[in-house]
Amino acid sequence: MDSKDESGGLRCLVTGATGYIGGRLVPELLEAGHRVRCLARTPEKLRDYPWAGEAEVAKGDVTDAESVSAAMRDIDVAYYLVHALAAGPGFEKTDRDAARIFGEQARAAGVRRIVYLGGLTPADVPVQELSPHLRSRTEVGRILLGSGVPTTALRAAVIIGSGSASFEMLRYLTERLPVMVTPSWVSTRIQPIAVRDVLRYLVGSAHMPADVNRAFDIGGPDVMTYRDMMQKYARVAGLPHRLILPVPMLSPGLSSHWVGLVTPVPASIARPLAESLRYEVVCHEHDIAEHVPDGHGQPFSFDTALSLALQRVREARVTTRWSSASTPGIPSDPLPTDPDWAGGSLYTDVRELDVNASPEALWRVVEGIGGDNGWYSFPLAWAVRGWLDRLIGGVGLRRGRRDAQRLRVGDSLDFWRVEELQPGRLLRLRAEMRLPGLAWLEMYAEKAEDGRSHYRQRAIFHPYGLLGHAYWWSVSPFHAVVFGGMARNIAQAAGRGAAGGPG
Repeated sequence: MDSKDESGGLRCLVTGATGYIGGRLVPELLEAGHRVRCLARTPEKLRDYPWAGEAEVAKGDVTDAESVSAAMRDIDVAYYLVHALAAGPGFEKTDRDAARIFGEQARAAGVRRIVYLGGLTPADVPVQELSPHLRSRTEVGRILLGSGVPTTALRAAVIIGSGSASFEMLRYLTERLPVMVTPSWVSTRIQPIAVRDVLRYLVGSAHMPADVNRAFDIGGPDVMTYRDMMQKYARVAGLPHRLILPVPMLSPGLSSHWVGLVTPVPASIARPLAESLRYEVVCHEHDIAEHVPDGHGQPFSFDTALSLALQRVREARVTTRWSSASTPGIPSDPLPTDPDWAGGSLYTDVRELDVNASPEALWRVVEGIGGDNGWYSFPLAWAVRGWLDRLIGGVGLRRGRRDAQRLRVGDSLDFWRVEELQPGRLLRLRAEMRLPGLAWLEMYAEKAEDGRSHYRQRAIFHPYGLLGHAYWWSVSPFHAVVFGGMARNIAQAAGRGAAGGPG
């Protein structure tokens, strides 16, 4: 990125570009005429985004001062959109250290402004009594505001948009439970905001005057309880009125497991959301409008935000999801490469079949796997494995797909994540279910000599300790049914020219 932007736009650094907000902010900044550099731990995850060719990508991590320093070079505005969503013990210290590094490096590089998206907090609750999630996000904002770089700290409550964790939680609770026994937090007042307004405020904050260094509450025009939100969702979605019965003894911990069982949002993410909903989170000012003016109909009403989100879901135009970012606790080790593997034992299950279809037809089936199309073998076994994963705090099968036909590197796919995608040839998935080891599933569509195609499938498992070895041998008797059946059914589906499968 040159030291001077001849287009007149600002030079922006975006952290968290693989996440829900960051992945949507980058194209908004580009459309506004700015130049964008993304800081990503795994740059490959950004390569299939529609805007990938227009933005620069720097490899690094916000906890690594050296990589942050390099990414800050020649930057005007730095967006801080990362946080550890209760990713295990010590996440508050990780957030604190990362924010301090970011602020220090921004100041050293002469960055003109930091823009941070945090959480809206109740005015009458001492910081030390807040949930760990809200407390950490508040502390990050305080550190950035005290960094010596003019900072805009936007504070939002529930963000409503297609693919957001809050929207998915609301959507699935309301659609799946016509009668609900709910935690008491359904009666807490909240001021939700449309994701489009969040993005508008984020983009507009880049142009704030140098003397502005403060937090701003941002929210939509409607203040309501979570119960109201569910009833409004039912009405907008054309569902019957829901019967909601609050039960005071359901703690945030218990209610997060309840949310985890009913919705695609795992308990590890549902818990901080549920803990935040214990407090009344209502905006106490709307000063942001002095710097980022609202247009006609802005900010969007809750009903409008819901309608827009539902329209995106029904038209399969969800650009990013809450699951776009890696799941906390999932290892990021590289795939074991052939022919040598320095990581120890490696188990594989390989299946190969000639397919009476073109490679293009076979690839359509491979790329369409998962979600509503299922996994092409023994649906009950996949369902049980998904339920078991949810019960032990994993992501389970219900994350589904971002898009019904197309995948890109970094997409979540049920309890897998797309690690490698070579269109027309290879799909490699990394397991994100709870396992005593690392696991991958590779699917190849290859051209045969007679013009037909050849399907090759490889399941790979690297065990952790004795438990990992025991796990592989305990499940290996079922591989012929699960993996063998998958290969056969994928081949048959390709032959029929249909992407729908028996599982």
